[in-house]
Amino acid sequence: MAAAPVWSVDPRTGKQREQVADEATPQEVDAAVRAAHDARASLADRAVRAAFLRSAADQLEVAKDALVETADAETALGPVRLGGELARTCYQLRAFAAIVDEGAFLDVVINHPDDTATPPIPDLRRYKVPLGVVAVYSASNFPFAFSVAGGDTASALAAGNPVVVKAHPDHPALSELVAKVIRRAAAAHGIPDGVLGLVHGFEAGVELIKHPLVAAAGFTGSIRGGRALFDAAAARPTPIPFHGELGSLNPVVVTEAAATERAEAIGTGLAGSMTLGVGQFCVKPGLVLVPSGAAGDGLVKSLTDAVSDTDAGVLLDHRMRDNFIAGVAERARLADVESPVTPGAGGEHTVSPGFLTVPAARLAAEGEHDLLLEECFGPVTVVVRYEDDAEVTSVLSRLPGNLTATVQLSEAEAAGEGRGADLLAEVTPLAGRVLVNGWPTGVAVAAAQHHGGPYPATTSTSTSVGGTAIERWMRPVVYQTTPAALLPVELRDENELGLPRRFNGVLER
Repeated sequence: MAAAPVWSVDPRTGKQREQVADEATPQEVDAAVRAAHDARASLADRAVRAAFLRSAADQLEVAKDALVETADAETALGPVRLGGELARTCYQLRAFAAIVDEGAFLDVVINHPDDTATPPIPDLRRYKVPLGVVAVYSASNFPFAFSVAGGDTASALAAGNPVVVKAHPDHPALSELVAKVIRRAAAAHGIPDGVLGLVHGFEAGVELIKHPLVAAAGFTGSIRGGRALFDAAAARPTPIPFHGELGSLNPVVVTEAAATERAEAIGTGLAGSMTLGVGQFCVKPGLVLVPSGAAGDGLVKSLTDAVSDTDAGVLLDHRMRDNFIAGVAERARLADVESPVTPGAGGEHTVSPGFLTVPAARLAAEGEHDLLLEECFGPVTVVVRYEDDAEVTSVLSRLPGNLTATVQLSEAEAAGEGRGADLLAEVTPLAGRVLVNGWPTGVAVAAAQHHGGPYPATTSTSTSVGGTAIERWMRPVVYQTTPAALLPVELRDENELGLPRRFNGVLER
């Protein structure tokens, strides 16, 4: 049976643009994984890896115009947004190159023998090594930063692992172009093309997670798809780590004092955050607790005005558009749910932003209103009107894990008065990033960043953004009583590589 063709599709019209490739057969997936496995040795030298990552960033910048044009044709995200995302992607690659150069990610620890310890300590030398071939599943909503050359790929390569990417069907032509650019950068450093494999098709993604030479996987997408792959990774004869980002409501709590103090600003800020990128951000605020009464009414009015002035937009594909329209309609039919600005279909290929309101009491116990506690991808949020602090606590106690949680406090509460500290304590168990008087959209690529959270936000405790994302793709190894001549150079006393390390209990920089 012939493989199904892979088409590039214009989301603005729903029409096919060009045939890009064919869906990969099991044999082609196997060939891609084996080529990646064979490329492992080419990444062994840290200096070569760092130079490769920098060259990849340089080459992406050279190809910027063609890449952005192709990305816009497949995603309708616009040249400005896509240009910024490509810049972020290049920054990530260079940031990981700097991490590779520094070497602290190897986590070198050396203990000389100590017979006076209880029990005695033998000669022990520990560092981290790459896992092997990493499977990366691209995201729809970030065609650069969470795709072929995105954070999962960059961090895996930085750790010394070759990668096989399962391309997202929403931007297959872009995926092919980016893969060519990265391979061109690899060739400049004597690294074979197999270091970055690319496959298309749903079945190819299933075959990839099952392949015995795949050592770990990274995923960004839906709860349903991510959970299926997570289960497959765990069900293998040799289970592998699966670092998945699956879904998040990103709750926001607005205190009564904050709403009284700056209702208009909070409403406007919320509108901007929930409609940014047509609501297609994984950190979109999807559930907002707002007080009942005059203060909350003012916030809702501000939100209404701002969202009403926001144009309809194009989602990444028509399947997402259909799901969005059906999802908001199903939610709007629930008892006591109102639509101050009705979200749904815009034009033939667009959607209009909006928001729903519901009394907090409707979410106090299990029932049909639990649908409001599930992420709805697109430009919509749910405003939950609460009567008192007890209702806030009740709703928060029913939320699953999230990438972010935000509290909007008054000036006095932010200074330590009132309920601010208690609210932070309530939301911290729910999320990996906690914000005060800000909005969660926008995830800085920084050393201190954490982009993850309790399940189902992610399937592990690690981050997919920032320098520590590299830790996902490594494992520690200890050498005991090993002669110096047989030790990896990173673990020898002389430290000729100048690595940061802990040497007999002392941190050396």
